[in-house]
Amino acid sequence: MSHPLFERHKPLLDQALKAIAERGYWSAFPESPSPKVYGEGAAEAGKTAFDTLLNAAFPLDEPAAMGSVGGEMSPYGFALGITYPKVDLDPLFAAIAKAEESWRKAGPEAWVGVSLEILTRINKRSFEIAHAVMHTTGQAFVMAFQEAGPHAQDRGLEAIAYAYDEMRRVPQKAYWEKPQGKNEPLKMEKHYRVVPRGVGLVIGCNTFPTWNGYPGMFASLATGNAIVVKPHPNAILPLAISVQVAREVLTEAGFDPNVMTLVAHTSSDHTAQELALRPEVKLIDFTGSSANGEWLETNARQAQVYTEKAGVNQIIIDGVDDIKALARNVAFSLALYTGQMCTAPQNIYVPRDGVDTAEGHLSLDQVAQTLAESVQKLVGDPTRAVEILGAVVNDGVANRIEAARQLGPVMVDSQPITHPQFPQARIRTPLIVKLDAKDEAKYLKEWFGPIAFLIATDNTAQSLDIARRAVKDYGALTLSLYAKKQAVIDEAIAVAEDSGVALSINLTGGVFVNQSAAFSDYHGTGANPAANAALTDAAFVASRFRVVQHRMHV
Repeated sequence: MSHPLFERHKPLLDQALKAIAERGYWSAFPESPSPKVYGEGAAEAGKTAFDTLLNAAFPLDEPAAMGSVGGEMSPYGFALGITYPKVDLDPLFAAIAKAEESWRKAGPEAWVGVSLEILTRINKRSFEIAHAVMHTTGQAFVMAFQEAGPHAQDRGLEAIAYAYDEMRRVPQKAYWEKPQGKNEPLKMEKHYRVVPRGVGLVIGCNTFPTWNGYPGMFASLATGNAIVVKPHPNAILPLAISVQVAREVLTEAGFDPNVMTLVAHTSSDHTAQELALRPEVKLIDFTGSSANGEWLETNARQAQVYTEKAGVNQIIIDGVDDIKALARNVAFSLALYTGQMCTAPQNIYVPRDGVDTAEGHLSLDQVAQTLAESVQKLVGDPTRAVEILGAVVNDGVANRIEAARQLGPVMVDSQPITHPQFPQARIRTPLIVKLDAKDEAKYLKEWFGPIAFLIATDNTAQSLDIARRAVKDYGALTLSLYAKKQAVIDEAIAVAEDSGVALSINLTGGVFVNQSAAFSDYHGTGANPAANAALTDAAFVASRFRVVQHRMHV
């Protein structure tokens, strides 16, 4: 049965379905924060909306509230002072069960239509969400606008499109007739109903709460599941705004708003574990540490668990035409959001006897020097640098920088920078330490943050061997290669396919290894320990619903 919101957004859905089939460039939500795109005054209104939320109770009317919780600190040096409802889980899930009754019966077109309406309304609050993300994650404003706004919304739309694409494969009714020779054929009418799995739990991360949160949130909602959103205690606000929008849309569409709920908590309790083990929870989407992700995979046995965890991202340098273009590209990848991205490169393998370039053979030290100069030039102007680096999200990142300094010779030291607008912000430039291939105990683990290792190998064959083993044993979301010889490129492709990691080849322009485009790039493969799922493919959505049939003779 169709739904008015489905009909309203069908042109958008059709475009998204075309995009996931073709996988070329397409974006539904413009990434430019220009007033020409979002309207005059939109930026100012978003900032005002964010400021209004500070030092107050967040306006979210939820069932089972028993007090409040809060405590977010901006990485730019001030307390947000926002409190959120603290809920009692047992009565909350009772309310969710009641809300599920009409939502489950509504059917795929209602689920998809409501999801699309929520997403388009979220887009209208992109400036407000950008400030919320900036001051909970430490992203610089423009990055927060793009990644937490339009790019995250594109990922949510991509998930909705895949969900609808899978559900529409199931016919509502079929007539079945089996010949019986001389006898009358057997005749049956069969009806098929797409049914949701249960409650979907979205466990948010501190660094990319919407970009990592929206795919699972909308994949589960669009397949008819009720959603419990559990943000990271340090980044509640962006997802709280998203849940607020969802509840408004659900109410206006005639559904119980408790189809979508928020569970905020402090870092000192075990709310995530309690939620994950609830028998009502049948779907879990998680982004975070390997330890927590593996705990969920091992213990939340009643649920289908989708995880993105830690990994060791790598760059292999064999040869390049333009070493300066390589260095500029890698330097930006290391500096962007202070390396606090799950896709940011960490290990850079270079043969100890150097590499061939268009300018002749360069020694390992010359390659290192060129890279160091590019990093230093990129972050040399503090006013420009802070808009690339953002702020350090937590003490763990700062502590890892100090620990990594002790591992080997420092090629580029991490330096503090004073933010011209937020003097209390903790800003750090990238650290690059020189290691040897034999130092695997030092570099074959994730050093989350602005930390990179230039690793001398015997040759590119050894670099590829280390990369293969690292992906298989420890996981990775990205692998990058710089090579001039086709045989080396072919071998790197074979390594990437064997170990299950996305490979970028000879990036020297405006595309960077730590960027992932919705509707075109698969983020993660689900084929190595860094993630058991990909954003977004059919496997990410197909297990979020089941098909129940009934049949009868006619």
